[in-house]
Amino acid sequence: MAPTGKLTDRTVEVDLGGRRVLVPEGGLYDRFRMDTDLDEVERDPQVSSVGFFRRMPKSRVDSRIGPTLTPNFYYRISTARLTMLAPTKAIRARLPRELDPLEIAPGLGIVSVMAFRYDVCDIDFYTEAAVGIAVKPARHGGLGLLDMVTGLKNDSLHSYVLSLPVSTEIAQVRGHDGYGFPKWVADLDVDIDTERTSARIANDQDGLDLALSAPTPKQTARPTGEHVSTLTSYTTIDGAWHSTTSQINMLSSGAARFPRGLDLQLGEGRMSDDLRSLKPIRTIQLDVTTDGQLALHMPVPTSIQDRS
Repeated sequence: MAPTGKLTDRTVEVDLGGRRVLVPEGGLYDRFRMDTDLDEVERDPQVSSVGFFRRMPKSRVDSRIGPTLTPNFYYRISTARLTMLAPTKAIRARLPRELDPLEIAPGLGIVSVMAFRYDVCDIDFYTEAAVGIAVKPARHGGLGLLDMVTGLKNDSLHSYVLSLPVSTEIAQVRGHDGYGFPKWVADLDVDIDTERTSARIANDQDGLDLALSAPTPKQTARPTGEHVSTLTSYTTIDGAWHSTTSQINMLSSGAARFPRGLDLQLGEGRMSDDLRSLKPIRTIQLDVTTDGQLALHMPVPTSIQDRS
């Protein structure tokens, strides 16, 4: 049998809350509809283990994309994140008024460019990229410095995403309709290994939107479950605020402060426009995970203070 994350040339049509999308025939979504057989996944040579997921039962929920199971499991992922300093004034101009930027110093906030490669997951292989803003937790209590330190350590980060292109239709529909994220389908290549990290996102004219390339920071391997970080993202769905939690099981990862050899190119497109609007000053850190796993929970309503 072929690896569970391998795409086929043929596709089948599935329904997501009234939207018809194409998925790989014989892929994980086609066969299991989110209720994936962990024993089969464990036989995939790309997946180191599934113990992280066996201790996390799924729940059936109703959503804007129809009945589904949550969390969405990603069995083999690799990720990169550039953390940059940017003026708080520019950041506030792009944030909803209900959210506060996370500041590293008065007048100075944190923005990120991220790239993701999902080799094996419940909705099959895809790639993704993002421009995001680090924000204070909803209903925060003045722990800005502590929030900043834990965020930079990849332990707990809260964010608001401005742009989130993806490479497949099912990822776009689930992410946009189901989670409220600003997702669209793009030609998007992400390659991450122990030597080099690169990503290229095309615009809708097949030109360059954004590209990055850098030496991969030295990786540290960890047993499964030893280092699990949390990302909380805020979105609005039907006019109401929601929070989406991602739990990342970091199996092999590393970071470089003030990374050398980084090449970040801005072209013409939504990602570059969003990044330019934030007026980033400099990159202070590159985080790369060459081997990880992810549990993406469905969004839940959350209370955010109305500052109007």
